[in-house]
Amino acid sequence: MNGSRPSSRSKQHWIAPSILSADFARLGEEVEAVVAAGADLIHFDVMDNHYVPNLTVGPVVCRALRDHGITAPIDVHLMVKPVDRIIPDFAEAGATFISIHPEATEHVDRSLQLIREHGCKAGLVFNPATPLNWLDHVLDKLDFVLLMSVNPGFGGQQFIESALEKVARTREAVDRSGLPIRIEIDGGVKVDNIGRIAAAGADIFVAGSAIFGSGDYAGTIAAMRREIAAAPTA
Repeated sequence: MNGSRPSSRSKQHWIAPSILSADFARLGEEVEAVVAAGADLIHFDVMDNHYVPNLTVGPVVCRALRDHGITAPIDVHLMVKPVDRIIPDFAEAGATFISIHPEATEHVDRSLQLIREHGCKAGLVFNPATPLNWLDHVLDKLDFVLLMSVNPGFGGQQFIESALEKVARTREAVDRSGLPIRIEIDGGVKVDNIGRIAAAGADIFVAGSAIFGSGDYAGTIAAMRREIAAAPTA
């Protein structure tokens, strides 16, 4: 697997700042700053202006951060279709985690296997309206499940409250399986709702504008950890 293990600062819950909200003119410095501030993972939102209506970054940016000296795990969320062609490129560029949408591939099982064959942790992404039925077929092929709490395509959106119930149902399915699968949440995560999301069962929290727009990366991440720690299941 590429990249170092997530920080021991939080063995149970990981904070993953999304570079979608970073200052791209200073991206290397921005990533260094959030890692120093306590981030566990660095989250990449990869959009192709086809599967989602936006265009963001490719493997060259991932490789540039690795070449810059970033050793933190890189969590790549692929919002591209078709997806299989780009998986090896991100793995070779230094990705640690790679997640895909079931709608973006003809053969979900094969795509997940492709991720693992390239040495990365494999995840399946569920949009707000995507049913969880896919888990019945591929749960044993997953290292993590990524639940979208906004409709993918743009940063800065408001958290969709119904995602909490979806997190809880995913947690039940994972716990029943007995598999060491993590549950990640992405979209509208902030200090004032991260505790409720943790209580529902998530343990990886993607936050973009809430961290990069705060002006105090360390203070915001510390506040998030306090809210998680105070949650009933934290």
